[in-house]
Amino acid sequence: MDLQALAVILDSALRLSVPLLCACLAGLWSEKSGVVDIGLEGKMLIAAFAAAAGAHASGSALIGLAAGIGASVAFSLVHGFAAISQRGNQIVSGVAINMLAAGLSAIVGNAWYGQGGRTPSLEGDARFGDIALPGADAFAAVPVVGPLFREVVSGHALPAYLAFLAVPLTWFVLARTRFGLRLRAVGEKPAAVDTAGISVPLLRYAAVIICGVLCGIGGAYLAVAQAAAFLPNMTAGKGFIALAALIFAKWRAWPALGACLLFGLLDAGAIRLQGVSLPLIGPVPVQAIQALPYVLTVILLAGFIGRAVPPAASGVPYVKER
Repeated sequence: MDLQALAVILDSALRLSVPLLCACLAGLWSEKSGVVDIGLEGKMLIAAFAAAAGAHASGSALIGLAAGIGASVAFSLVHGFAAISQRGNQIVSGVAINMLAAGLSAIVGNAWYGQGGRTPSLEGDARFGDIALPGADAFAAVPVVGPLFREVVSGHALPAYLAFLAVPLTWFVLARTRFGLRLRAVGEKPAAVDTAGISVPLLRYAAVIICGVLCGIGGAYLAVAQAAAFLPNMTAGKGFIALAALIFAKWRAWPALGACLLFGLLDAGAIRLQGVSLPLIGPVPVQAIQALPYVLTVILLAGFIGRAVPPAASGVPYVKER
């Protein structure tokens, strides 16, 4: 494989990993506080629709990004109200979020635009363009490293850089700040945090809001950067793959980045393998190639992850002792 082909695959892997990374970090924040969130898929989907609709109406990708984050945060607050305030079943609430987002985006999209649920194509400033990092062209003369920097690291949209910036920020806040310490304590021993006079519901609401912001960035990236419009069910299971990546990373920020990049690489490799012909088998069906990342995800989770222990209070509604 030559350097150019390698750069193309790695660039594709980075682009495909962005929504996975956003959703994975979103789940990390939520579950570290003790709130299980399988509604990542739905929040990214409604964010993608709101971002595309907002960008189309305003002609600004940034307004579309803000609309996507707002819609995702609103759905996060609905989940938070059901799971935190009402102490409902968090799995059921997450499933409801996914179903509501899928139905609402398709119905409203068809009512507004009459295109079967999709939005009109986005052009010009309504889409995020690729950002060339300073020195990318000048650095390209350096053998191997230069072309990889220009083709792989540089040339991505703003939400992509926000997603990768969120990794060290998430690690630092959770591991090195008082807020992060309290948030992790809420996910492990909420009664002890409550005894110290710190509001458990307030911290959990803060976590689900951050979760909504990250899902909003991921959904906006799908519709306003990676694609040029919203398509019904365009998340295509990325929220669930992100949950698998979160378990694979054992609820840690830097391993989450590695897991999402791995799944993005598997997806990019599957795209490159479409249309190949194997000896004694012949052309491989497209459906088999498309299923390859999901099959490998199951194999990795089943055979290589070991024992993954979630936060002790994850999924357990907190009832204040009288």
